[in-house]
Amino acid sequence: MKIYKLSFVLLTVFTVLMTSCKQNSMVSIQREADFNFDWKFTLLKDTTSLTKIPLPDADWRDVRLPHDWSVEFSFDSNLEGCTGYLPGGVGVYQKHFKSPANKKEKSTFVLFDGVYNNAKFWINGQYLGFNPYGYSPRYFDVTPFLKEGNEDNVMTVYVDHSRYADSRWYTGSGIYRNVKLITVNKLHIPIWGTYITTPEISKEEAKINLEATVVNQGFENTSFTLNTAIFDNSGKEVTTVSSAVIMTSGEEKKVDQVMTVSNPKLWDTDHPNMYKAVTTIIHNENIVDEYITPFGIRDLRFDKDTGFYLNGKSTYVKGVCLHHDAGLVGAAVPRGVWERRLSILKEAGVNAVRTSHNPFSEEFLDICDEMGFLVQNEIFDEMDNPKDKQFNKNETRELYITRGYTEHFQEWGESDLKRTIMRDRNHPSVFQWSIGNEIEWTYPHYQHISGLWDPEVKGGYWNKIPHLTPAEMKARYNALPERKYVLAETAHRLSKWVKEMDITRPVTANLIIPVASCASGYADALDVVGFSYQIKQYDWCKEHYPDMLFTGNENSGYLSEWKSVTDNPMVFSMYMWTGIDYMGESQDDWPQKAWPGDMLDLAGFEKAGYNHFKSIWTDEPFLKIQTHALSESPFKMDEDGNVVPASRKALNWNNFLSKEHWNYEAGETVIVEVVSNLPEAELFLNGKSLGSLKLADYEDNIMRWAVPYEAGILEARAVNTQAKLQTASSPAKIKVTVDKTQLAANAYDVAHLVVQLIDKDGLPVKTTEQEIVFNIEGDVRLLGVDNGWNKSTQDFQTNKVLTHQGRCLAIVQANKSAGNVNIKVSAEGMEPQMVTIAIQ
Repeated sequence: MKIYKLSFVLLTVFTVLMTSCKQNSMVSIQREADFNFDWKFTLLKDTTSLTKIPLPDADWRDVRLPHDWSVEFSFDSNLEGCTGYLPGGVGVYQKHFKSPANKKEKSTFVLFDGVYNNAKFWINGQYLGFNPYGYSPRYFDVTPFLKEGNEDNVMTVYVDHSRYADSRWYTGSGIYRNVKLITVNKLHIPIWGTYITTPEISKEEAKINLEATVVNQGFENTSFTLNTAIFDNSGKEVTTVSSAVIMTSGEEKKVDQVMTVSNPKLWDTDHPNMYKAVTTIIHNENIVDEYITPFGIRDLRFDKDTGFYLNGKSTYVKGVCLHHDAGLVGAAVPRGVWERRLSILKEAGVNAVRTSHNPFSEEFLDICDEMGFLVQNEIFDEMDNPKDKQFNKNETRELYITRGYTEHFQEWGESDLKRTIMRDRNHPSVFQWSIGNEIEWTYPHYQHISGLWDPEVKGGYWNKIPHLTPAEMKARYNALPERKYVLAETAHRLSKWVKEMDITRPVTANLIIPVASCASGYADALDVVGFSYQIKQYDWCKEHYPDMLFTGNENSGYLSEWKSVTDNPMVFSMYMWTGIDYMGESQDDWPQKAWPGDMLDLAGFEKAGYNHFKSIWTDEPFLKIQTHALSESPFKMDEDGNVVPASRKALNWNNFLSKEHWNYEAGETVIVEVVSNLPEAELFLNGKSLGSLKLADYEDNIMRWAVPYEAGILEARAVNTQAKLQTASSPAKIKVTVDKTQLAANAYDVAHLVVQLIDKDGLPVKTTEQEIVFNIEGDVRLLGVDNGWNKSTQDFQTNKVLTHQGRCLAIVQANKSAGNVNIKVSAEGMEPQMVTIAIQ
């Protein structure tokens, strides 16, 4: 029996204040500084790497990081749909700054959380290094190159994203994640230098093992005390431990400490309880370094027959796949934008995120820690061989603009993976490492193993039970011609690299041809074998490979996919493709710039699929009405007037047509959908009952009526719950709601302004569109506007936008000045609305 038992404390590593004390006096000193401000930026016209560095930058743009230059451009049908019809290019950033400390006494590092991509780094003209992968963090020791006294240092970052179609989705361009300047004593804990696990957790106590790395860059042979104290959320110290350590000059040493927390408050998705570990180095009675680490205590167990257990409780993973962009802000996503989007998903019962198909930012994981989301942390979308960025699957032609990470994988794969895991392995939210996504497409002859592409197989490979036995598949695999790269060997190598960094979480991958991957040995490299769709193959694989654990890592937004979880104890997870619309993956489909997801659109507005899954994934009584015209429906009416599927595909559709309004042509037949988790609902039109339906009679959990349209009030009633739609007249006013009326003057905090057209009676108008204009008075930054529609090609970087379904969004971000900001929201022929936001 293969049971994966994981018990550990996970922490989010970040450094904050460093305190120096002697006897009873305390003086605060700073270890970490925000390095996001006062950068200069320019675009270059060619891809020739820099030679004379630093560059004169007096006439360059001033930019604030994180920064994504691609999203600043207009959408262009002549560009590539795979990356959202937006350009890449070549950009250079420079920052002038004073040396933070005497380099003989302290060491200084620059940490980049993500630069997209093919980035080169210099300090004062001295080359520091290269980082081709746009999703991995990288830091450099700049101490030897810092200037003495009051003279400026110049940090230069060259970003070559001229291969702008190098991915299958929108990537963004530039330094699009946070940058930090870290200054430490010569005797210090390095970046990502702590790692905590707990081999034993009970209701009474949790045993905590902390592994702290200490670096001695300057002291001669020396002794010191390493002290760690753990605090709960109230700031109360709950345990402490001290270790006496002796180190030689130039030595790096790992120090293990063991502690016990009594009556631990466990981290889970409903109660994301956090602790804080404070690790200090005390040398000659001085605190020379202090490393503060928030963490959570929780227990994971994966069972090959019964699924996943969080803190001993059988748990369904109600997940969504997400890409790292967020509509109008592109890939440089402010924390508040993610918080809004994840809060909306959380309300629908979502408890997990798969980072498709690359590591996300450290800040994103911080949010998941705090909000209680499980995270499947995915590392690669391609490995040895390239995917075709424009048309998916294997690459069929070579183009300069589509050259991607495969060209660097052999040299950089291990380093990128290990740096990512070192940064992320202490987050309580991260509960799986995924080494890759649908990699099988890129290995020659791999499809042949399964037999699903044999001429005698009708209807394609999708969700088919193989006609070959595992032995026959294995024989086909062994008979393949010699290849330069073998997927099973690469997967085992990656799995080994993961386990060298962390053994507390299982390794998984998203398999698009799971039956072939089991036969070839690829699946043997995984602790949890994740299926990309193919839900009908679960039982076949379990029958032939009883010691493996199979589950879903990518799924359609269909009820049948969720039932594959609830009907099979082994299958514990579903990750819907996708929870939120994302830009790209839309080749030759202009003007569609974005992939239509299931729950939220590009602006973070709820879609019909949101209602569907909220009715399935939450227990509170839920009732919603949505409608669409019969003339464009995948459903039809039978002889008795009942709504039935026109084909089996109707039950597995994404509800793109359904909207929440009651405005149609007189007499037009409309499909009325009541989405609910209540057992029965009755529908009324203008007070007249149209009959009751039972939820159990509908295979996809959506009750449907065919109703001749009549203006008025459409109402659904179920138990003590009501929902209604009412016919709206023409738009007469605009309604503006804002999620925050006060922002911190920190140049990070954001507010979302949502505009909805309404009629004279205040009813939302969702079938008429109008241009909305935002005029701002005050010191605030307009990040952009959007209406959420994946076929809108309006600019993001403007103050005006045409609504979609009568609504639109603007996002503003505070600067560093306090004061009131007045925003006038106007539309032609309507009274302007004023919003005041206090910046404090």
